[in-house]
Amino acid sequence: MIIKILGTGCSKCVYLENKVRELIKSNAIDAEIQKVSELQEIMKYGIMMTPGLVINEKVVSVGYVPKDSQILEFIRGAM
Repeated sequence: MIIKILGTGCSKCVYLENKVRELIKSNAIDAEIQKVSELQEIMKYGIMMTPGLVINEKVVSVGYVPKDSQILEFIRGAM
């Protein structure tokens, strides 16, 4: 599983990345986390607001930091 955090480095983007890393570790989920900060790459996903959360190339959230339970639900739904 590949999880991408789309964002240019704003506080919400950093928070989302840290939150996803924490959840992956604490739930023993086998996933690779990638940070996408290049604007050209972010735009390829069709989002206009950050942070974006992409799991296995599917955009699951845009413009906000989901709750922990939502993030886990997105991950489990992609397994």
